[in-house]
Amino acid sequence: MATFLNMNSVKLNKWQVALLLGTPLAIGLGMYVLNRSSRDEAKRGKAQNKDAGKTRQKGKIEESLSIDGTAPDSELERKKKSAELGEQLSPLKEANNYKTEGNNCYRNGKYDEAISFYDKAIDKCPTEHRTDMAIFYQNRAASYEMLKKWNKVKEDCSLSLEYNPRYAKAYYRRARAHEATKDMIECLDDVTATCILEMFQNNNTIMFADRVLKETGRLDAERGLRDRVPVVPSASFINTYMRSFIADPLQTINVTPSALADTPPRGFLRARQAFEEQKYDEIIAACTEEIESSEAESQYKVEALLMRGTFHLLCGSFADSKVDFDAILANDDADTTLRAYAYIKRAALFIQTEEREKGLADFTEAEKLKPDNPDVYHQRAQILLLLEQIEAALLEFDKAVRLAPHHAIANVQKCYAEYRLSLMSGDQKRLERVIQDFEKAIEKFPDCVECYSLMAQVLADQQQFPQAQQFYEMAMKRAPTNPALLVHQAIMMLQWRGDIEAAVTLLNRAIDVDPKCELAYETLGTVEVQRAQLQRAVDLFEKALLYAKSQAELVHVYSLRNAALAQINVTRKLGIDMNSVSAMAQSGFLSQAPM
Repeated sequence: MATFLNMNSVKLNKWQVALLLGTPLAIGLGMYVLNRSSRDEAKRGKAQNKDAGKTRQKGKIEESLSIDGTAPDSELERKKKSAELGEQLSPLKEANNYKTEGNNCYRNGKYDEAISFYDKAIDKCPTEHRTDMAIFYQNRAASYEMLKKWNKVKEDCSLSLEYNPRYAKAYYRRARAHEATKDMIECLDDVTATCILEMFQNNNTIMFADRVLKETGRLDAERGLRDRVPVVPSASFINTYMRSFIADPLQTINVTPSALADTPPRGFLRARQAFEEQKYDEIIAACTEEIESSEAESQYKVEALLMRGTFHLLCGSFADSKVDFDAILANDDADTTLRAYAYIKRAALFIQTEEREKGLADFTEAEKLKPDNPDVYHQRAQILLLLEQIEAALLEFDKAVRLAPHHAIANVQKCYAEYRLSLMSGDQKRLERVIQDFEKAIEKFPDCVECYSLMAQVLADQQQFPQAQQFYEMAMKRAPTNPALLVHQAIMMLQWRGDIEAAVTLLNRAIDVDPKCELAYETLGTVEVQRAQLQRAVDLFEKALLYAKSQAELVHVYSLRNAALAQINVTRKLGIDMNSVSAMAQSGFLSQAPM
C-alpha cells in the first residue's frame, strides 16, 4: 500500500479527545493544547533555552497584572506644578492624582502607603465615574494581594466589578485570591469569566484555568471515589479486556462438573457458567458463595478469589479487588499460575490508583513466578505504552510475541509500539517498515478486529483519512457492536471533515449499542460544548462519571463537567451568548493555538 508518511504526526490518546474537536482539554473554549507527540521531543531543547527569557519577562507580566492607570512621570510633574500654581482641580482629577501617587508607592513596594492613597482616590471620586471607581478598587486590591490579605482582595475586586461588571483584571485577581484560600469553585467561575472576557487570547489565563480545573477535578474525584456505586461494565468492555490476555486461567481452567447433573451449579461453578453466558452481573455473588463456603465444600476458593478480584477491578472497586488479590498472594500453597495472575492484575490495579512503582514491582514478582508466561510481558507492555515508556514497552511486546507468536493482539500492538517509536526517533525508513508490518499482521490475522482498528488509527494519525475509513469499515464488519470503533470513527470525522453531525450520529450509535460506554458520553459531551449546548454537555459528563473507573478518568471527566458548569454560570451572569463566543474562539483564536 503506497502511503505518504508524516513524521510530524500527532498521536492523541483518550485524554486528548477534546483537542480533536477544536476545543481545549479543560475549559471547553480556549485552546490550551497538551499535545504528546514527536514534536514535544524536539521542543524540549528550545524550551530550555527560553527559560531565561521567561524569567526576565516575569516581572513585567506581574506589573501589567497589578495596577491600572499608571501615569508617566512627566504627567505627574505637570499635575504637581498645576497644583502649586493654585489651579482648581476637579474631584475626578484630584482622585486620579491620588491614584497616581498610589501607583508610584505600589511600584516601590510601599503597599500600605499605596492603599492609603487609593482610599483617598475612592473617597474623592464621584461615584458616577464608574470606570475610574472600578480601577481604584482594583488597584487597591492589588496592594492587598501583595500583603496576602485575601479577604480584602476579594472584597475590593467585588466592589470593582460592581462598577465595571466586565473588568477582566478584577475577575483574574479575585480568582487568584480564591485559589489562595482554596475556594476552588469560586476561583473557577472567576478565571472562566476572565477567559471569556479576554476572548481566550491570554495563554497565561488559560493555563491558570487548566490548573484550577485539574484541582477541582481532583477534589471531586476523591469524593466521587468514596461515594460511587460500583457498576459492572458492559459485555463489550469486559470481552475486550479478557481478549487482551493470552493464557488467563479464568478463561482456560477446567472445572469438575457438579456431582449431580440435575443440581444447579454453586459457587465458582456458577460463576464460570455466568461467565460463559456473559451474565456478568452474577459473577461476584457466585464467587462470594464459593469463598465463604467451608473448606470441605470449597474446591475452587483461590480461583474464586481471582475471578472476584478481577470483576471488582473491572467495576472500579479497587479496595475490594486488592483484598482478594492479597489473599491469593498470602497463600503460599496457591497454584503458582494463579499467584502470577494475581500479581499481574494487582499491578494493573496499582497503576489505576496511581501507585506506579508498586505496579511495576508486581510485574517483576509475576515474572519471577512464571518467566515463560507471555501475559507477564504483554500486560506489562500495555501498561508501559500507556505510561509513554515506548522503548521499554516495545521490548516487552517482543518477549510476548516470541512466547506467543500466534496471538494476534500482541502482534499488532507490537506494530503500534514500533509506530510510536518511529515517530519519536524521526526515522522515515522505520516508519515505512512499520506500515508493512501492519499489513503483514492483517494478512496473518484476518479476523482480528484490533489489526484493522489500530491500522485505522495510524492512518488517521497520518491524516490518510479515506484509507483509515476503509479499515474502520473492515473492523466494523467483524465487530458491528463495538462502541470504541464508533467513537474513534466519530473523532476521525471531526479531524477529517469537521463534520459534527456525522460525529454525533456515530456517538449516539455507540451509546445505543453500549449504554455504559464512558468514552462515548465524554466525547459527545465535548462536542456539545463546542456547539454551545452547555447543559446538554453537563448531562453527558454526568453520565460518563457513572461509568468512569480509574481516578485519572474521574479527574478528567469532572474537570470537563466543571468547565461546562462554570461557563453556564459566567455567561448567565454576564449576559453573554456562548454561540457567539464559541464562533469567536474558533475563528479568531484557533489559528493562534500553541502547538
